[in-house]
Amino acid sequence: MANKITRENIGSPNAPFYTPPSGTLVKTTQSNGVISKIPSLFTSLKIRGITLPNRIALSPMCMYCAAGDGTLTDWHLVHLGQFALRGAGLIMVEATAVTPEGRLSPQDSGLWKDEQIAPLKRIVDFVHSQGVKIGIQLAHGGRKSSTIAPFINAKAYENNKITFPQLLPEEFGGWPNDVFGPSPVQWDAEHANPKELTIEQIHMIQEAFVAAAKRAEKAGFDIVELHYAHGYLAHEFFSPISNKRTDKYGGSFENRVRFGLETAKKVREIWSEDKPLFVRISATDLVEDDEEDSWEIKQSVELSKLFKDLGVDLIDVSSGGNTPKQKLLLKELYQVPFAEEIKKNVDINVAAVGKINDPKLANGIVENGQADLVFIGRGYLADGNWAIRAAKELGVIIQTPVQYHYVIKNMMKL
Repeated sequence: MANKITRENIGSPNAPFYTPPSGTLVKTTQSNGVISKIPSLFTSLKIRGITLPNRIALSPMCMYCAAGDGTLTDWHLVHLGQFALRGAGLIMVEATAVTPEGRLSPQDSGLWKDEQIAPLKRIVDFVHSQGVKIGIQLAHGGRKSSTIAPFINAKAYENNKITFPQLLPEEFGGWPNDVFGPSPVQWDAEHANPKELTIEQIHMIQEAFVAAAKRAEKAGFDIVELHYAHGYLAHEFFSPISNKRTDKYGGSFENRVRFGLETAKKVREIWSEDKPLFVRISATDLVEDDEEDSWEIKQSVELSKLFKDLGVDLIDVSSGGNTPKQKLLLKELYQVPFAEEIKKNVDINVAAVGKINDPKLANGIVENGQADLVFIGRGYLADGNWAIRAAKELGVIIQTPVQYHYVIKNMMKL
């Protein structure tokens, strides 16, 4: 029997029609009359009051194409909306700055003022119209702020004298004199000389995270993720490479993690009880120098336990980004062992990320208990049908919009 279209189940003003939830398992294919086992990648995941139809999430990826005031545009509606049509169980909006000075570049997404809510809500409404969940990653770039967007042609800046990565001068829209970190320690010579945050400024940034989370609530997001990885502000506090403070926010492990824990606690207190809170961390600085203290996986395990106690629901496990001394080997599944280590030692949901392109390997991550959720970034940019292809390779059919579904089934011979 066909689904009856009613006022309650038409999608939204952006999609005024009925469509079943995209990414939901429809059926397994058959071999010799025997129904295949349901792959772990296409089982549902319930966290608090949110149920994801599968374990595939679009990773938050900086697009560097927001309007000059941090506002998202129709480009983002199309960019993010396409994945809601193609089977992703969760879509994450890119790193979104909680203050203007916390942006990595002038083209970064922002959520520091109410005027930025409406464009985000438009995206949320469309994604929801497809029955898909959507989250937003809140961030502050710390000492890595005020840089040139990676794909911007350096020739646009002073006769090609600026090359990526480079500090963006004031005359080209940068704020090199308003870059802050835990300590006045440069990332490298091509980044700003950061000013040390005062206690008052630390508290102001924490409140900016809280205010941004409240705006995310108004926009209708299902999940908030705090970006504590990749050498951005919270990670800078965690690591002794970038944190040389001698007050209550520096020195011991307990002091260095204080900023991140306090901020997470404040956000959890105002974020809806039935909605999940994620935290992305760099599990290690990837530094092999025994003469310099750095952030390591064993500290990430202890930190994850503390996040669990505060009501954080998932640790999104990345690595590196806090020092040019890092030894980064970009090979397939290179960060999965870090996710597995946290999963093994902490009773908390864990996400794996980083060059996870093969659907069978992605399924193995969940099936083997290495992580509960798999974030796909580059794979989705290269192939918007990643989840549909993964379903085919793993022997199942997932729901896509009714306008597409019969064509996809026929063309993919499902």
